[in-house]
Amino acid sequence: MKVLVCDPLDPKAVERIQGAGLEVVEKVGMSPEELAEELKKGYEIIIVRSATKVRRPAIEAAQGLKLIIRAGVGLDNIDVDAAKEHGIEVKNTPKASSISVAELALAHMLALARSLPQATQSLREGKWEKKAFKGIELHGKTLGVIGIGRIGREVAKRALCFGMRVIAYDKYITESPLPEVTMVSLEELLRESDFITLHIPPDPAGPVIGKAEIEKMKDGAYLINCARGGVVDEEALLEALDSGKLAGAGLDVFAEEPPTDERLLKHPKVTLTPHIGAQTKEAQARVGEEVAEIVISFAKGGDT
Repeated sequence: MKVLVCDPLDPKAVERIQGAGLEVVEKVGMSPEELAEELKKGYEIIIVRSATKVRRPAIEAAQGLKLIIRAGVGLDNIDVDAAKEHGIEVKNTPKASSISVAELALAHMLALARSLPQATQSLREGKWEKKAFKGIELHGKTLGVIGIGRIGREVAKRALCFGMRVIAYDKYITESPLPEVTMVSLEELLRESDFITLHIPPDPAGPVIGKAEIEKMKDGAYLINCARGGVVDEEALLEALDSGKLAGAGLDVFAEEPPTDERLLKHPKVTLTPHIGAQTKEAQARVGEEVAEIVISFAKGGDT
């Protein structure tokens, strides 16, 4: 059985797959057209992360492809419908990076609450502006979690340790998975939260947080998006930051990646990271382990 690895994968995972007797070819950085050509060579399994786009032309060009594995959570870089039409299974690794993404969301909250980027830059410029950086505590504040799945739960657990009140809204979950977390409507969450963190996939209908939703938020609230680009209307966000409606935003994902909007990139009320939610040694090792398990199980019996 031939396996094509299209994006960097933990070397131990590659070794484990090879040790199970599978042929592994690593070709990183292919364009959609190059991928389509490569898949004509007869790979049963391909492994991608977020960089490689597996669109319909590549799926239709593939010879003998049976399984696409996304080493990560979101499947927006894979044409799942086209894969299904051709009898190709699509799998991801939803558990592996939950803690890493949750910790990054908390890092953005702390950085915004205490002006860490600004204070760092001030010191680098030789200044000592002790009185200029009066922050706020997370303790006693209300955190609204939109999407209380695996990642949302990990965020909630950590926020509770900071002494925050945690409320949550989920389109598909009505009963709280954690006794200390209260499930509420989206309107109530927007109205009551000092910090809002998003852990949901993109909605085909459009942004989940747009101008109307921001207007319902507390004045001076903070918005964190470590989920997916497009979940937040960036124009509406910029307008709210400029007007003072929102005190700040922490963004790990963007509608366009990499982002090119200078207004967003240079905004003093925004903390920015380049989609690094899962970029920890621990998460990548767990992702690799989960991918190897899926591949080997499939190779042994065709069952993932």
